[in-house]
Amino acid sequence: MADSTDPFARKPGNQSPVLVGHNTVTGDAALTAAVRALAGAAADRVLASLAPVGQLAGSAEAREHGMLANAQEPVFRPVDRFGARVDEVDFHPSWHWMLDKGVGFGLTGAPWTSAEPMQHLRRAAAYIAWSAIEPGHGCPMTMTYAAVPALRADAALADELTPGLSSTTYDFGLREPTGKRGLLAGMGMTEKQGGSDVRTNTTVAAPTADGSYRLTGHKWFTSAPMNDLFLVLAQAPGGLTCFVVPRVLPDGSRNPLHIVRLKDKLGNRSNASSELEFAGVHARRLGDEGAGVRTIIEMVAATRLDCVLGSSALMRRSLAEAIWHAQHRSAFGGLLVDKPAMSNVLADLALESEAATALGLRLARALETPDDPAQRALRRIGLPLAKFWVCKRTPFHVAEALEVLGGNGYVEDSGLPMLFRESPLNSIWEGSGNVNALDVLRVLQRQPEGIDAWRDEVEQAGVAELHDGVTEVLKTIADLGDTSSAEYVARWLAARMAVLVQASLLVRQSPTEVAEAFLASRVLGRHAGVFGTLPPGLDTASIVRRAQPVAG
Repeated sequence: MADSTDPFARKPGNQSPVLVGHNTVTGDAALTAAVRALAGAAADRVLASLAPVGQLAGSAEAREHGMLANAQEPVFRPVDRFGARVDEVDFHPSWHWMLDKGVGFGLTGAPWTSAEPMQHLRRAAAYIAWSAIEPGHGCPMTMTYAAVPALRADAALADELTPGLSSTTYDFGLREPTGKRGLLAGMGMTEKQGGSDVRTNTTVAAPTADGSYRLTGHKWFTSAPMNDLFLVLAQAPGGLTCFVVPRVLPDGSRNPLHIVRLKDKLGNRSNASSELEFAGVHARRLGDEGAGVRTIIEMVAATRLDCVLGSSALMRRSLAEAIWHAQHRSAFGGLLVDKPAMSNVLADLALESEAATALGLRLARALETPDDPAQRALRRIGLPLAKFWVCKRTPFHVAEALEVLGGNGYVEDSGLPMLFRESPLNSIWEGSGNVNALDVLRVLQRQPEGIDAWRDEVEQAGVAELHDGVTEVLKTIADLGDTSSAEYVARWLAARMAVLVQASLLVRQSPTEVAEAFLASRVLGRHAGVFGTLPPGLDTASIVRRAQPVAG
């Protein structure tokens, strides 16, 4: 029996317990409120299907697997024991555990083929609830989800590959795609010389007599190289074109796609991101020659949605960790959560998190009616402005949440350093901040239906402050001058438009204290730019209670 006088045998006092045993769906009031507001008659059914996702995501088992996968990084294995080229990557078992669960929960292509209602909305909510246990493993699921609509440019390829991409079975390993129970897809667009400027790509696609192509060149940043197939861009005789590249060919041989190295990234450590060389890689054309960007843009749009959802997930988990700590840690004569300064910080973080969740789920809801022109227009303008704003806000949010834990938050065991290192990533992938802000500008200048859809969405709230905000934005758009002048204000426009949509959603679907605080701090210009500067007179205690993690 341990000696009770031994200080190492006694449980430390005033230390917050580990946040486990909660449900990241039913215990997230903002998430469930948004689902109820958006799913209509299907809400109860959708939320019931999400409860097991949240239960497992909030468990000690999931937390441990997430920590292990983050710490035990993938290992590149270029050759086998005999020196034969294999170009494989080995992952920790926890990586496979997370993907098995995530695919099983329908986070890949299942919504595109499901007959159940509101499956894109359901997947979006599940992605927020699940992915923050360890963000890196979300990448292959995102790309698989996003590949399905792009494949529709070729009916034969879509018919062949969509069932595997929509499967809820995780079937790891390099084998011929049509013989697998489930498939994962990736994307290879950028090259050394161009980055986001993909029209400068130099990879060459040479047509062959059988209608296929052979690709020679490279890709500078391709994540998840163990996925079964990739959508890539290359220069065909008719211009930049999209192609489907499998890892394994129909005869069972390996496609000559060589991994040069794995990227040594700031965060996202569990996910293998690679540089590739194509040495006469076998590829099948997707869409017309010269229509590469137009073909792959559907995939880019869907991955941008997941950037918003993934950032919302990081905000939600970091917020939950911060509130949990403040509820269990005492200082200066009382619990941290009851201190006015801390209440201001936590409530401000909660507003940002709820607004991000609401916006991400609203854009997912727009996918449920793909033939509705207004919803298509809202999605077209909403995705780049949400990607710009939500992903930009995430590093500040996670950093502030980490600080709530003090020195404990700076230590790996807390899980916050993993979230912080991840937090800038979604603002970089699928177009950095400027790329997305300029994409918003492109919609404003070329697609007036996008402006109409945005205005209609904001003004549904029927709030004078939002009407004034719309007027301000529309005047700025009308006054846009030459290209340089327009680009100069593109970031302001994207940010302001995103905040006004968020405010409208919170007015319509969140409690009064949440909506009023968001309007006062974000719309009326009284926010000082750092968290914890909400104006006086707001019910911060109620906002914090609403955001606290709850067992389920």
